[in-house]
Amino acid sequence: MRPFAPLRRLALAVGAALCLGAAPVPAPVDTGKLLEDTPAPVLADYRLFVDGAGRSPNRGVTPYGVNTPLFSDYADKKRYLYLPPGTHIGYRSQGLMDFPIGAALIKTFAYPADPRRPADRVRLIETRLLIHKRAGWSAVTYVWNDDQMSAVLKRAGLRLPVGFIDSHGQARAFDYAVPNVNQCKQCHAQAGVMGPIGPKARNLNGDFDYAGGRENQLTHLARLGLLKGAPVAAVAPRTPRWDDPSLPLEPRARAYLDANCGHCHSRAGLASNSGLYLNLEETDPNAIGIGKRPVAAGKGSGGLEVAIDPGHPDRSILLYRMASTEPGVMMPQLGHALVHDEGVALVRDWIGGMPKDR
Repeated sequence: MRPFAPLRRLALAVGAALCLGAAPVPAPVDTGKLLEDTPAPVLADYRLFVDGAGRSPNRGVTPYGVNTPLFSDYADKKRYLYLPPGTHIGYRSQGLMDFPIGAALIKTFAYPADPRRPADRVRLIETRLLIHKRAGWSAVTYVWNDDQMSAVLKRAGLRLPVGFIDSHGQARAFDYAVPNVNQCKQCHAQAGVMGPIGPKARNLNGDFDYAGGRENQLTHLARLGLLKGAPVAAVAPRTPRWDDPSLPLEPRARAYLDANCGHCHSRAGLASNSGLYLNLEETDPNAIGIGKRPVAAGKGSGGLEVAIDPGHPDRSILLYRMASTEPGVMMPQLGHALVHDEGVALVRDWIGGMPKDR
């Protein structure tokens, strides 16, 4: 046999496949570009997706979800995780897990024209990246063009008019706020250190509809070798789903406040000086807000006396601020322009059901 016969046969096979119209294998994710100090001018430069519209993830990019997400003006969010080849996440039961250098968390915000037909006329708004660089985590945002085929770097923030039909069939219109770099830091910093918020082990401990079928996410990541050191999902901590009516009311309300408020209102968050700590790990009833008077009673208190007045939602500062869109009053202060009616209703029911002498 001639020494180059196998190579010749391979070349002929590749050529035949190309002649038959076989799609070429896409280039891999550009980990080197993810690690560069200067962000790429367009999202496509990272090759995280194999299509220009950012809907088909590249090899090594894994979709995921969180049990209870942050509310973002009813936007539909698609989340993806990228790990460089040969790396993995180190499991931690509390706080942020150990992500390798070069890891990227990708989140695209979009609005279907009508959520009752979620795949019809979807408008992509922005894609945010959190990249674990050698110096730490870095946030960067890309805004989708009108043609929906390219997303360009946006550092300074932006306001975009958005219209959609809500789940009740009502038309909604508002100005969507794309955050600037400093606003990203306000929410994502713990003790002054930038990092992800959502993909804690407890928030990933739930089922996800993968292309190959429904599976627990911790189990799925461990089976693929992308997560090491995790216990079986049944004994791992789990964030309750805020919208699961089969679960008790209090854990659902606490999960909602954890996702929407706890990143700032924690002992290491931006609002640590408030003394109001809404992350799930907090156990002190007064720190959670029950009977707690505000550190500074200003416009945001609405003339009310305590954060949570058991049995009296309308006398609770927490609910008053959640139900407002007025600057200086509304909470969270960033990341939304609309009131989350369902979230307000959940917290209202929780406070209303508390014993009045609690």
